[in-house]
Amino acid sequence: MDDSGDLLSALLAALDEHPDNDALRLHVAQMLAAAGRPAQAVQHAAVILQRDPSNREALELIGRAGSAAPTAAESAAGPAAPVADFDWHAAEDQVEGIVPPMFVSAAPAATSAAQAGPDIAGEGYDVEHPRLRLDDVGGMQEVKARLEAAFLAPLRNPELRKAYAKSLKGGLMLYGPPGCGKTFLARALAGELGAAFVNVAFSDVLDMYLGQSERNLHETFQTARRCAPCVLFLDEVDAIGQKRSLLRNSALRGTVNQLLVELDDVVGANEGIFVLAATNAPWDVDAALRRPGRLDRTLLVLPPDGAARETILRFHLRERPVAGIDLGKLVKATDTFSGADLAHLCDVAAERALLDSARTGQVRMIGMADLQGALAEVRPSTGPWFDVARNVAQFANEAGTYDDLLLYLKSRRLL
Repeated sequence: MDDSGDLLSALLAALDEHPDNDALRLHVAQMLAAAGRPAQAVQHAAVILQRDPSNREALELIGRAGSAAPTAAESAAGPAAPVADFDWHAAEDQVEGIVPPMFVSAAPAATSAAQAGPDIAGEGYDVEHPRLRLDDVGGMQEVKARLEAAFLAPLRNPELRKAYAKSLKGGLMLYGPPGCGKTFLARALAGELGAAFVNVAFSDVLDMYLGQSERNLHETFQTARRCAPCVLFLDEVDAIGQKRSLLRNSALRGTVNQLLVELDDVVGANEGIFVLAATNAPWDVDAALRRPGRLDRTLLVLPPDGAARETILRFHLRERPVAGIDLGKLVKATDTFSGADLAHLCDVAAERALLDSARTGQVRMIGMADLQGALAEVRPSTGPWFDVARNVAQFANEAGTYDDLLLYLKSRRLL
């Protein structure tokens, strides 16, 4: 062992004899940090802060140890092995009351990742088996109740299903503003059913060669049939099943016709296939797709309510250095924000704190001021959608299709 190692060992022995000597402990912590042992350095600095929360040298040491770049020797040696004897839970207990809390209010008992972040689109005809559950979706109680009646209850009660002659097939169209978690909800339903999940996008179906789009669509349904029970999710169904009266391209009309054939399933092969479709523009979907036996039920997916917004904000701030965040104020200020809007809000706030830290050279927490500044920049993206939907609900509400949308608009005084 070199001289510095001998000295450090001697100082550690002396510290064991005099554990209340903060000056000695600080010196030991500085030597540990210099020796490339930041975890032990932080542990000793935390002991000092427990007795003297304003000790500037200990605070600076924690900041340096937490952000120190590896030395050339450490980089050449590869990633350092974790410190086996360092108890992170004990370290958190030691700094409790010294490091400011992330949020002003206490965390809720369940912090599920509702509509958390951008949807992860499936590729081609890959079959997934999601682990999500409907409990992972914050809020949306009415939506969950409709899904329970349409899909979950018949599957969970086979005797009742048989008694009432309820088949294990069906179609439901989710509609609403963009970024409100329709794809996330479809994955959660598949996980709740314990079913496979096949995500079909417009790009998976459309092909430049005549007849290939129809074959692609057929193969998609065949994949779902082989994997039954399966949730087949048709994303942006207004692109695949657009009103034929609006189409000037005969090839696209053939794709719509093929979709109608697959949904009809005259040979009964769709048993166990739950077709969920999602669209931001249900008024552009061909009427034939929405007749009984096809996508005969529609479900409005609205921007997250207050409880769901709090869950989403917690999810997107959970791994960021935040302190003193008043979630109650943020929830009130983000009414009509979609899940994607809330994710963007957190990104903007983090960007503001990062730029300020780079400018001043002092790394700091993301605070309430950063989120309030972000609120001044970010506007809810749902506004334009409601502007269009308002006219449809008022003047094109055929057979009461958009009664739920009309009720929501009236309740929010948007009419």
